[in-house]
Amino acid sequence: MDLIIRRATLAPGAAPQHKHTVDIGIEAGRIVAVEPNLAASAAEEIDAAGSLVTPPFVDPHFHMDATLSYGLPRVNASGTLLEGIALWGELKPDLTQEALIERALQYCDWAVARGLLAIRSHVDVCDPRLLAVEALVEVKRRVAPYLDLQLVAFPQDGVLRSAGAFENLKRAIAMGVDVVGGIPHFERTMADGAQSVRLLCEFAAEQGLRVDMHCDESDDPMSRHIETLAAETHRLGMQGRVTGSHLTSMHSMDNYYVSKLLPLMREAGVAAIANPLINITLQGRSDSYPKRRGMTRVPEMMTAGITVAFGHDCVMDPWYSLGSGDMLEVAHMGLHVAQMTGVDGMRKCFDAVTVNAARILGLEGYGIAPGCAANLVLLDARDPVEAIRLRAARLAVVSRGKVVSRAPAARAALSLEGRPSQVDFKLHRD
Repeated sequence: MDLIIRRATLAPGAAPQHKHTVDIGIEAGRIVAVEPNLAASAAEEIDAAGSLVTPPFVDPHFHMDATLSYGLPRVNASGTLLEGIALWGELKPDLTQEALIERALQYCDWAVARGLLAIRSHVDVCDPRLLAVEALVEVKRRVAPYLDLQLVAFPQDGVLRSAGAFENLKRAIAMGVDVVGGIPHFERTMADGAQSVRLLCEFAAEQGLRVDMHCDESDDPMSRHIETLAAETHRLGMQGRVTGSHLTSMHSMDNYYVSKLLPLMREAGVAAIANPLINITLQGRSDSYPKRRGMTRVPEMMTAGITVAFGHDCVMDPWYSLGSGDMLEVAHMGLHVAQMTGVDGMRKCFDAVTVNAARILGLEGYGIAPGCAANLVLLDARDPVEAIRLRAARLAVVSRGKVVSRAPAARAALSLEGRPSQVDFKLHRD
């Protein structure tokens, strides 16, 4: 074999089930064996020593065309969503393909080091030059040997509100963009927003494409375009191919309406993506106190049987000045904001940045079982909850069967009389 990872612990629910540690055999970019004490040899072997091995992290919602542009041409002084959109509009005329590609590739380097091997990135199509589209299509080609980059044609300024945006979106799809996007709550009226949903869903259905819309990213409880999105998904027979991202208005909706909305989403097979770091930062800005959290109803949607994932959304761009491509940081914030601190809830937050996100992207061969793609992450943790708590080091990242990143374990040396010489921040019990 090419690579064997020995004595690995798998996350609960991973297939196949094993009570103890397993060895994972890899050959020609595929997992060929998952079993205890694998009787084989390999060109390279890694001893996991009981640490957690998981499929890679997946970011289902990101803006790679804007990433690492923080401070260009200025900083978002108010920190608000609307100033961020205005700031992006100021930056667009100065964009160059070379700078876009350079920033995106740098971020992809960060992603790989974090064990993030699949990203769905929205790309603005309201600039008629489509510079960002051309740049990210090129980035997608360059990173294909080690990272799955899925692109969404995103009319940032509104597909009806911005002149020529729909034609630009069609051009972007023809250039190799994968998914149809939208932003109905940013259209001029609620009626225009609903019309944009119908227009875009009909186009996606004709083309056989997936849909992922920025939907109801607002504190307004009357912003209810997710209802229209679910209805259009059902009408057009697009179950399992449509996602509503953000959905922050749901945080402000009354419970009776939500009790109707969630079954509609479940019936239509519409998935949901929350972006905990950004939702908690940008929403509730008009509140004094009490101040709304802003993130959508994650545990309620999960209980209703809706596929829910967490996205990073932004890293060092006009909307968010922080971030480093760490999906465990995203899960950590989501866990706290959604108050999912029970053991099952914390594990579901880990799923939100791995298996659930992979399902939304439609990734083939994702998982740890014979026949799956050999994309894996060895974490300095014993289980998913500990991985989130520690934002665990990625000891090794395997992409397409090759080790593409390594990192040391997190350890601190101590000089305290009568105490251990080092700590690893894990709870040790006799």
